[in-house]
Amino acid sequence: MYCELFQLTEPPFRLTPDPQFLFPSKQHARAKAYMESTIWLADGFVVITGDIGSGKTTLIESFLAGLPEDIVLAQISQTQLTPVEFLQTLLVEFGFTPFRKRKVELLAMLKDFMVAHYAAGKKILLVIDEAQNLSHKVLEEVRLLSGLEAQKEKLLRIILAGQPELSYKLDSPMLQQLTQRVRLRFHLGALSKRETHDYITHRLNVAGANGRTIFEDSACDIVFRYSGGVPRLINVICDTALLCAFAEERTVIDEQLVKAAAEELQWVEYSERVQQQGRYRESTGQFATASQPVARLEVLLRDQFVSEFPLVSGRAVIGRTPDNDVQLRSRFISRHHAQVVSDGMQSVVEDLNSTNGVFVRGQRIKHHVLADGDIIQLGEHKLLYRDARSAQHLLVADDFDEDEDSNNAEDDEENDSSDEESPEEESPEEKALESAEGEALEGQRKRVD
Repeated sequence: MYCELFQLTEPPFRLTPDPQFLFPSKQHARAKAYMESTIWLADGFVVITGDIGSGKTTLIESFLAGLPEDIVLAQISQTQLTPVEFLQTLLVEFGFTPFRKRKVELLAMLKDFMVAHYAAGKKILLVIDEAQNLSHKVLEEVRLLSGLEAQKEKLLRIILAGQPELSYKLDSPMLQQLTQRVRLRFHLGALSKRETHDYITHRLNVAGANGRTIFEDSACDIVFRYSGGVPRLINVICDTALLCAFAEERTVIDEQLVKAAAEELQWVEYSERVQQQGRYRESTGQFATASQPVARLEVLLRDQFVSEFPLVSGRAVIGRTPDNDVQLRSRFISRHHAQVVSDGMQSVVEDLNSTNGVFVRGQRIKHHVLADGDIIQLGEHKLLYRDARSAQHLLVADDFDEDEDSNNAEDDEENDSSDEESPEEESPEEKALESAEGEALEGQRKRVD
């Protein structure tokens, strides 16, 4: 409709995945490199996660468009499947019609197919999009298939892509064996303001703008404010802005046209939209709890208590900018630095490809199942994890004062006999943890005073 007015060869902001429009941001380039590693790694198994609209499917299509000829591909995107349906779908991708076969026959057909192609010098690649919908039973089938090998080389290379819930599933105790087979994991975040400018310019140039200014810089700033840097949302508001300009026969998009597009879409700014969804309450990073907290994070800066955040079942993202659930304003904190995923049984902290890393117990981690009292080190900040699912979380600042020894004298008398029978010396780890907890509690006492 508007292409002729703007002298474009095609609409630049369509929502359908198109490899030629892939914007090569640093994180998208890295994720694509991880995908490509499955080709040359003998046991390639990669997991790519990202929020809705972050560009996962476009990234996959771009990767698949450049596959070498010796790759035999199976691509699955319909993932609401039983284990048998999953195996049938996989065989259909390989050209079979296995609809009246028993499971044992399906597995035999798959193995024979893989062995034959391996002998012919082919590599077999399985790509599953929307993998967060796979049941635990189907993911177990994926694990078993990933273990098939010939002459010490895996017969199947695997890429799983999905929303952040996929990482949550993989970190569950039931899937530890599968997680141990994964070679690389990467999380796609939203684009920065600068990347949003470059993203808009890139798509316009691919569509034939040839360097002409169609979106003013101030308009790109407004796009970022309403989209939060999420590629799909950028596409929606930019396409609507072009339609608004077409209606007014204007060939340059300014900030007023972008705001008009936002009104047409009935959008509020991204930070407000996040707040309305219950993820974000104040600029300090507090977030609303839609259910009973299962744990809490006590935030310390240079060992001084700053604030406390409840953790409910689900995902809490920690980072420097206000669109995070927990905001830590520091130059040592990445835009989206880490996340904590919680359920009724446990909480898991995960590094979201941060620059300065996530440390627990002095070790840099990618994924770590948290225990009550663990201290998560993020730059100058410490997050003391308190698990509400255990009795230990009942420790509060009021339980500690200068007369602590006398307050506990009665308990000491009751336990004298057992202490004499089995005295225990604190381990170095326990001493370090006690010291860290003491610092956190001292900060709490200062706040109360």
